[in-house]
Amino acid sequence: MRTNVSAWVSSGVVLLVFLALWQWAPGLLGMPEYVFPKLTRVLQEAVHMWRNSDLFGHFWITALEVVVGFILGSLLGILFGVVLGLSPRAEAVLSPYILALQIAPKVAFAPLFVMWLGYTIYPKVLVAILIVFFPVMVNVLSAVRTVDPDMVNLVRAFNASRMQIFRLVEFPSALPSLFSGLRIAATLAVIGVTVGELVGGNKGLGFLLIDGEGQGNTAAVFVSIAALTLVGLLAYWAVVWLERRVLHYIPRASVATV
Repeated sequence: MRTNVSAWVSSGVVLLVFLALWQWAPGLLGMPEYVFPKLTRVLQEAVHMWRNSDLFGHFWITALEVVVGFILGSLLGILFGVVLGLSPRAEAVLSPYILALQIAPKVAFAPLFVMWLGYTIYPKVLVAILIVFFPVMVNVLSAVRTVDPDMVNLVRAFNASRMQIFRLVEFPSALPSLFSGLRIAATLAVIGVTVGELVGGNKGLGFLLIDGEGQGNTAAVFVSIAALTLVGLLAYWAVVWLERRVLHYIPRASVATV
């Protein structure tokens, strides 16, 4: 408990130092406002965007796209990870195509999705799905493949069916690795949605970022980046919260806390 309090205090001190540097360092270094605005200027712009540019609405549009893309990409990753982990033949057949899809730059798909689906939510969600899918799939595949064979044989000795072996042994054993992949995927989903909004968006925080850049309003760009960071943090913390509820039986020292 004392260690946790000390860590929170240390993090708070680091945050205060960072905010102080943001406020006073640009002036001390002689940076013009259009290059690096002070913290107070960014906060003023945030209030202005909240009142006049519907910052709140754009924030929730991006958050919705992140949630949908994260959930769908994670479900697909779990499905393919389980199928490939349980079937070496399926892995041999499908892994080259999955690898090719992962190697292909996701940014290159965004303009194509916009051409197909227009300036809607769907291109952003599809880019997020592509980015989220692979880390979840790889973690689940590796976990299913490394299940303790002694546990499988023990359950099989009690005449358990194939589905019971998966439900009682393989899937629970894969949960820690699954949540490790979900942590990574939660942050990658924000990147995917942002790429989609930058390429072809008329709503969302990525659109506000491009709009601020077009106006030469550096403070607005900083506000958009800060809002995107907040979306990513909320998604990450949601995964951590769920992980602690699902894996409550694992000692805290064995569960990452970052």
